[in-house]
Amino acid sequence: MRPRITSHRKSPPPLALAGGALAVGVGGLYLAGLLLTGGEIDAGTTVRGVEIGGLSRAEAVRKLEGRLDASGTRALPVKVGDRTGTVDPGRAGLSYDIGATVDRATRTGVDPLSVFGGLFRSGGVLEPVVRVDESRARAALGQLGLDREVREGAVRFDGGRVVQAAPRTGYALDVPAAVDPLRAAFLRGDAAAVTALPVRETRPRVTAEEVRRAVRAFAEPAVSGPVTLTAAGRRITVGPDVLGEHLSLRPDEDGTLEPRLDAGALRDDPAVAGPLNEITTTARNATLRPDGAGVAVAEDAVPGREITDKALGKAVLPLLTRTGTARTGPVDVRTIRPGITRENAARLGLTETMSSFTVHFEPAEYRTKNIGRAVELINGSLVRPDETWSFNRTVGERTKANGFVEGVIILDDQFTKASGGGVSAVATTVYNALFFAGVEPVEHGAHSFYIERYPEGREATVAWGSLDLRFTNDSGKAIYIRAESTDTSVTVSFLGTKKYDEIKSVKGPRTEVKKPAKKVSDDKECVPQTPLEGFDVTVERVFYDDGREVRREPYRTHYTPRDEIVCE
Repeated sequence: MRPRITSHRKSPPPLALAGGALAVGVGGLYLAGLLLTGGEIDAGTTVRGVEIGGLSRAEAVRKLEGRLDASGTRALPVKVGDRTGTVDPGRAGLSYDIGATVDRATRTGVDPLSVFGGLFRSGGVLEPVVRVDESRARAALGQLGLDREVREGAVRFDGGRVVQAAPRTGYALDVPAAVDPLRAAFLRGDAAAVTALPVRETRPRVTAEEVRRAVRAFAEPAVSGPVTLTAAGRRITVGPDVLGEHLSLRPDEDGTLEPRLDAGALRDDPAVAGPLNEITTTARNATLRPDGAGVAVAEDAVPGREITDKALGKAVLPLLTRTGTARTGPVDVRTIRPGITRENAARLGLTETMSSFTVHFEPAEYRTKNIGRAVELINGSLVRPDETWSFNRTVGERTKANGFVEGVIILDDQFTKASGGGVSAVATTVYNALFFAGVEPVEHGAHSFYIERYPEGREATVAWGSLDLRFTNDSGKAIYIRAESTDTSVTVSFLGTKKYDEIKSVKGPRTEVKKPAKKVSDDKECVPQTPLEGFDVTVERVFYDDGREVRREPYRTHYTPRDEIVCE
């Protein structure tokens, strides 16, 4: 009989059985999770409504490129203050970074936790990544042109009516601060939403309250009625419409509107200038004439009367805020004393005839007119010590408006017609008067060819804008220029105090003599011209004092030949 063998192996405990079952289960779950997370992007992930869950990175990039790029080209509505406009995202350097956007949704590797997580989660809404080129964004914002200038409160006058302008705050886009709001607007992607951009405000200095004050305190009273000025026994009434044309209200540094009256413009207004001109007069110097070797008073001086712009403004402005009869007041009239009177002539040194010279000419209507007008403008000139007298400045441009007519002049070495012809006879006479008075010539020029009625080498011509006749009074006393003319002559005298006993002229011989040519002209403005040789000549001014020569000054003159001109 075999012996019974008894086994001592024990059964596995219940916990071990449970652990084995759990391992089998976890392994199954991992396998299931791995299957569920086989794509790189969580299921349910969207970017701007585009589903990219379960896609690989490359697939997601391709899908988003077609959708996001299209939506990123829509113009962005913006608002600056109360003005609206749009910004082109492309010009502003705004774009979607699709690669960076997908990277935010993509897992770079598989780990146990992510695999298990794939069993219990799904993706969500993901915002795209925005790329901004700040320099381009600032440039685009700077070109919006939606800024608004500040408008100051103002009061103006439309004739006799008061017109108010309300103040308005100005603003300018704060470009650096506007970049982020613009980026946020692009990120939102709402083409209908208007984005308010930050601004810098400029508030007006002149407020609405100040405008109301200025209207009440000054503007309305100023044109409520006429003002009346009294001067030299006369009354001048200025109406509200005229006042309003020359009134204004200007802000000071604190924004307070201050009244301004353009007194000069008011003085020139025909409604004011006419009556004032009847009150004001020009001072007239005493008229002097040679009297043997001395000087006599031919006509007494006459004082003038003047109302200055300053006096006019000072009189009118205070009346503007008054009412009734208080809107009447005096204006100061200033007396202008003449420079030369019977009493002061001797003190000025106007005691003797320094020189006198006469030029004769063939009578012609244009010569009589032009010479007479130049004489009228020169006569009575007072040249004080060390002053420089100018023919052109004294006579002015020889135009029709200045009282001159067309006559014969020399231009380009031949006679032609132009306004002011004949005036050179006056210039020559003045030149000879200053020559023999002994004063210093500053500028003078002879005619291009010689004219027989003038002394050789002692004659002058003038041309507006290019040639003047000027002298400086170096006699030590004042000089009075007396000029007079007839139909055939002009005489100029210098009255003052002689510096030298006598002055003589010594003329040398003609040198460098040249023969003239003959020319034929069919110009309808042709002026016939007789021939005359050209030459050089030197004239010396010789000064005498106490009967002896003390000084000599040579003056050399070159004359071109005067060609014969035959008109056909």
